[in-house]
Amino acid sequence: MAMQVDYGSRDALLVVDMQNDFCEGGALAVEGGSALVSGINAEIDAAQAAGALVVASRDWHPVDHVSFTHRGGPWPVHCVQDTEGAAFHPDLALPDHAIRVSKATAFDADAYSAFDGTGLVGYLKEKGITRVIICGLALDVCVRATVLEARREGFDTLLLERLSEAVDPDAVTRCRHEFTEAGAEVRT
Repeated sequence: MAMQVDYGSRDALLVVDMQNDFCEGGALAVEGGSALVSGINAEIDAAQAAGALVVASRDWHPVDHVSFTHRGGPWPVHCVQDTEGAAFHPDLALPDHAIRVSKATAFDADAYSAFDGTGLVGYLKEKGITRVIICGLALDVCVRATVLEARREGFDTLLLERLSEAVDPDAVTRCRHEFTEAGAEVRT
């Protein structure tokens, strides 16, 4: 296992969409999703111990969300508000004081980045956060959008690739190149 991040009080660990529907057995499962949980829990512990902020994003769709195939979107029904599928993975050890961010909550708008329409950018800047450490699901969809938006918003950005899985494993190399081009650090 690679070394843990050296966290500080100006860091935020951002755990992206570690939800039941994105893990094995879920509506939009990413192979290897559940296996990430213990490593992510170790990062949460390290971040907390150093006084870093812990943030967890989640898809939180209304019934009939625009991204669902029956509405012409690209995805099967997933992460519907207040369902078991939308719940965080049961073994994910989020502390009570972790910030929970819900995205894609409007019927007519999709959101992939944890920053999209959530107010998270302003909140992190208000708290003095300068670096965002990102992991979770899926590397080539919501993690990708979150990493790229974190860079656009001026945060130092570190992707923990070993704690992220892609829907399409063939997309990982392309995503890694995109992240480094944007100025993000990728730790494999």
